[in-house]
Amino acid sequence: MKLFGASSTTGQVIAGISLKGKRAVVTGASSGLGQETCRVLAAAGATVLMVARNKEALEAAALEIRQGQPEAQLLTQIMDLADFDSVRSAAAAILQQADTIQLLINNAGVMACPLMRTAQGFEMQFGTNHLGHFLFTALLSPALINGAPARVINLSSAGHKFGSFNFSDPNYHRRDYDKWQAYGESKTANILYSIGLDQRLRDRGVRAFAVHPGMIMTNLARHLEPADITALTERSPSTEPLAFKTVEQGAATSVWAATAAELAAEGGIYLEDCQIAKAAAGDGVRGFEHYAVDSAAVERLWVLSENLVEQPFAFT
Repeated sequence: MKLFGASSTTGQVIAGISLKGKRAVVTGASSGLGQETCRVLAAAGATVLMVARNKEALEAAALEIRQGQPEAQLLTQIMDLADFDSVRSAAAAILQQADTIQLLINNAGVMACPLMRTAQGFEMQFGTNHLGHFLFTALLSPALINGAPARVINLSSAGHKFGSFNFSDPNYHRRDYDKWQAYGESKTANILYSIGLDQRLRDRGVRAFAVHPGMIMTNLARHLEPADITALTERSPSTEPLAFKTVEQGAATSVWAATAAELAAEGGIYLEDCQIAKAAAGDGVRGFEHYAVDSAAVERLWVLSENLVEQPFAFT
């Protein structure tokens, strides 16, 4: 078994792995980690369906990959995670093209944005980072089950340390909005959801993982100002300076989660730096907080999410 770490790159973790005959779907594919993930999976032989909300940016990203590897098997699909109608339309289009999916990388997200609402009225970070992906995965679940063994990778973050999920007011209707708190809650939701999804689909051959990619300056940080970096540093549980990764290093854990043979019998776990994370020790940014793996919260979030998106999974 190869040992990887924080500095490992996508090229290193995919070395020697063939994905020929497999189909991958990646959200947030128009730039940054999503584009790099698509590039690497396609290079390994997978047919990759790139999903993003901006048509021009998505086509440009696909063209850039093709220019580097003309043999890449790429498809594109427009989808806005902040609009359930768009999610449903995109999922229907994908299912028309593919009745089997082996890899679903829920990579897209928004971070520390001002108070905004999705098309259905949810707080933007909760609605995009969690609910949009919850609905998208539910709609694609028949193809994942048909494609088993399959994996679902949900991008979380060490930002989940900013707060446990607030069940009493997840959409900030009755409390003052704190963009970092909201971001943290959405990232905690990503972990709780990954556990719940794995519990429900593992007997059907589908495993789920939550991934912390590390700190990378990508388009995800488009809402940040200099003061936000200071605020982020102050909120960090570590006294060490923030360490930033390259895009190739940041996407490595997603690629490792999607392809590593040693994870074949694993699921419902939080991964960081291309390793299985342990419980947080309280003195740094590594590890997961106890509230992010709480079994009662896992079930409570699942029920809430199904009610909000009004979409059952294939197994129900």
